[in-house]
Amino acid sequence: MAAAHAARRSDRPGGRAGSSAAPRTGTSAPTIEYNILLTATLCLLAAGTVMVYSASSAPSLLQGGSGAGTAVKFVAFGAVGLVLMRAFARQGLELARRITGPLLAISFVLVLAVHLPHVGVSVNGARRWLGVGPLQFQPSELMKLALVLYTAELLARRPRRVQSLGELFRPLLVVVGAATAVVASQPDIGTAMVIAFTVTALLVAVGTPLRLLGILAGGAIAVIVLFALVQPYSRSRLTSFIDPWSHAHSSGFQAVQGQIAIGTGGLFGRGPGQSVQKVFYLPEASTDFILAVIGEELGVVGISALLFLYGLIAFAGLRAAKRARSLYSALIAVGVTALIVSQALLNVFAVLGLAPLTGVPLPFISYGSTNLIVMLGAMGLLLNVAGGGNAHVRAVPAGADVDPGAREGDRRRAEPARWGDGRERDEDRDRRRRDGGTRRSGARGRGGASR
Repeated sequence: MAAAHAARRSDRPGGRAGSSAAPRTGTSAPTIEYNILLTATLCLLAAGTVMVYSASSAPSLLQGGSGAGTAVKFVAFGAVGLVLMRAFARQGLELARRITGPLLAISFVLVLAVHLPHVGVSVNGARRWLGVGPLQFQPSELMKLALVLYTAELLARRPRRVQSLGELFRPLLVVVGAATAVVASQPDIGTAMVIAFTVTALLVAVGTPLRLLGILAGGAIAVIVLFALVQPYSRSRLTSFIDPWSHAHSSGFQAVQGQIAIGTGGLFGRGPGQSVQKVFYLPEASTDFILAVIGEELGVVGISALLFLYGLIAFAGLRAAKRARSLYSALIAVGVTALIVSQALLNVFAVLGLAPLTGVPLPFISYGSTNLIVMLGAMGLLLNVAGGGNAHVRAVPAGADVDPGAREGDRRRAEPARWGDGRERDEDRDRRRRDGGTRRSGARGRGGASR
């Protein structure tokens, strides 16, 4: 009954419940989570445009370029991503459920295609891209989003599968493990780690026992370390992380120059555009190591402001998940939030020397066409959840005759605190059957109840 009344209020402009559906109906103000997510994303994009221009202009001019080419492309790809974000923010969950299967299949095909001769593009010892010249596409970025959608749908359909390791393997961990292995073989340990962190966050959100999470974490760490030791490309990055200054002229050069840039910036930095490291010393200044340029030009204050914006995304994303109307939409919110935040933290830790160099870009800040478009599309899904969009709960017109069972189902879906444990829903269902079931005549005697 409460869900039906809330749905009726949402049909009236200015209604309390209607505020959560503002992006879809336009009748009320957006939710606070929606405003926080949108504001933080636009601020990060604006900062990314400025810093990409700053990091790429001087090296481009020295090479005879215009100085603004990379920034112009960043703005163009950002515009495409914003259009995609807007589309997903309006009808994202309904569209996401329809495309999950095809998107996952296409992602597998494209990730495997990078290993084909004359198809995949090799850069700095890694084969991660498809395309020709400046028009290149990184399939592993698409794979990350496809796995979030697939995991959320599978866990929402059968949340109790997380209580058993065998159930988890059929087929969730098989699919996720295969995708992670293919991505890591490029090699792209960074993206593989982001996938692992994101899927782990979804498993935690749905109520996986700590014992199973510990087993999975131990196995994943063992596989990552073994793979890093076997692959020469990954092994060099691991050794340079352990002691970068001993490899300052070889594999540790980039890590050392990044730390020098941040140390030189101090508290307030040299000033916008005044970085020296980006011109002569720091490779990949506009992509993987753009945080080092921010640290040198804007100092600790600039880095802290950046981390604050990512913190806002984490806060608003998890709050939107808590207030979501269905388990599926809640898991989408958790998955997208974990995807953005884990990738940001992995990049920050790598630049600060707290983690091995992984090659993952800083979301919404680093130059990277595929990552920027995919991340903005994922943010559209998160905005859809934060704005009240859902794939399961439908509004009930005022005065409509609603079946009591449907009302009860909507009420249960509107209680996020119970979504994490499928056993509670089963116990509630059994309790309602016992208490609300029909009694046989004569079941109650004079002395009280009898069974």
